[in-house]
Amino acid sequence: MLDWLRRKPSEPPSLTLAGKTLPIILRRLPQAKRLTLRLSPDGREIRLSMPTWARTEEALAFAHSRAEWLTAQLARHAAPLPIAHGTLIPYRGLPHRLHHAPSLPRRIHVAEDRILHVGGPAEGLPARLQRWMQAQAREFFAADLAHYCARAGVPVPALALSSAKARWGSCSARGVVRLNWRLVMAPDAVRRSVVAHEVAHLVHFNHSPAFHALLAALFEGDVEDANRWLKRHGRGLYALNG
Repeated sequence: MLDWLRRKPSEPPSLTLAGKTLPIILRRLPQAKRLTLRLSPDGREIRLSMPTWARTEEALAFAHSRAEWLTAQLARHAAPLPIAHGTLIPYRGLPHRLHHAPSLPRRIHVAEDRILHVGGPAEGLPARLQRWMQAQAREFFAADLAHYCARAGVPVPALALSSAKARWGSCSARGVVRLNWRLVMAPDAVRRSVVAHEVAHLVHFNHSPAFHALLAALFEGDVEDANRWLKRHGRGLYALNG
């Protein structure tokens, strides 16, 4: 018998890929008609969606049968970026080179030649870079929200930054919009498409035809192009730890 079949009911399911054990997160969805499998954007867990009528054992067997495919997907995840002088950092869809000199101000300055100038001790670079990225994200998100809320004719909601592994944005029933700060590393159009998506949810709290029609009216670009970019490159945004 396979080891995973002998696990105790109290033990969370997991799968070992290339020597790395990842938890399997099971989600029973009323709208699901089949089993679907994917890695989380950061590659730290396996997400398995299943119909409400499916058996857990069947779902886990499916996950283990796709171990080779999952291993290949895991290999595509970007390795953590070494945050140091000379590192190329994605910012607004373009690579920016980190220029560190201890004598410079600690606050990051973006030069016209796509250089991120920063000072202070080297050991504090990762934390300073992340704080700066999050501050930039909040500033862009606030402007994006104001723009799309004006177009939709709705009040600007409360904004919260997210580091979610599962989604790039979310809108709660109370109208709070959460947006993943890593989107500041993506092209502007990709970031704005996610914001427009959540603003559309302030009007239609579903994915009905009316929701999609509103999203198409709100967003100036091509939603499908933005979605394809995230599917293709979104994992790379998690190379910056945090």
